[in-house]
Amino acid sequence: MSAATSSTITVMRQHRSIRQFTEQTVSDEQRNAIMASAQAASSSSFLQASAVIRISDPNLRERVMALCGNQAYVGSAAEFWVFCADFHRHLQWVPEAKTGFAEQLLIGAIDTALMGQNALTAAESLGLGGVFIGAVRNQPHELCDLLRLPKGVIPLFGLCLGYPAQDPEPKPRLPSSLMFCENHYPSEFDARQMQDYDQQVQHYYRTRTGGNKEMSWTGQIGDTLAKEARPFMLDFLRQQGFCVR
Repeated sequence: MSAATSSTITVMRQHRSIRQFTEQTVSDEQRNAIMASAQAASSSSFLQASAVIRISDPNLRERVMALCGNQAYVGSAAEFWVFCADFHRHLQWVPEAKTGFAEQLLIGAIDTALMGQNALTAAESLGLGGVFIGAVRNQPHELCDLLRLPKGVIPLFGLCLGYPAQDPEPKPRLPSSLMFCENHYPSEFDARQMQDYDQQVQHYYRTRTGGNKEMSWTGQIGDTLAKEARPFMLDFLRQQGFCVR
């Protein structure tokens, strides 16, 4: 094996989002190993500002799926977990703690994202697949009521896990030269590399969809950032005790 590769690197570089799953369940041993791997992620100031809710009740899963745009894989995956930023736990044990600062939102989001990525990488190393679900933020007030999330807790993303029933091609990533900078941020990026990457992404979508989608990466940026997404989010965050100061 090369000094620049390992079984872990191989798993990480072969990542694909899986949205079709077999009916095979995830064992308790596997689930516990994935949870332990998630908890091993780095944590800012060791605050461990996250909570994970496993949705095991079928009826509750159906209701959560409805709030997530009825994405079928939220219901069909063997496991569905909701990852939350959590400062409510801290206030239970240290009531005088000062919360509500914008920086704490960043801490909670970063800690939780690191946990989520650890969980998915661990699952993939066991032969499972998964996909993150940002749609848990589509109707956050309703989801908070459904999952009984108190003030100080916000749902950030979901994670479907299970045995893959599909074998999609990995999405092409940006050339490393367009993402990794040395010493300073460049004044401009190479236009030719971006054009080549646009063509690569367009080819990926074309072959993946049988010609039904002809989207380039810059075209996708234009569509995604054409308007504000989830304009209710700031009010929701403040309602849950985040970004109030």
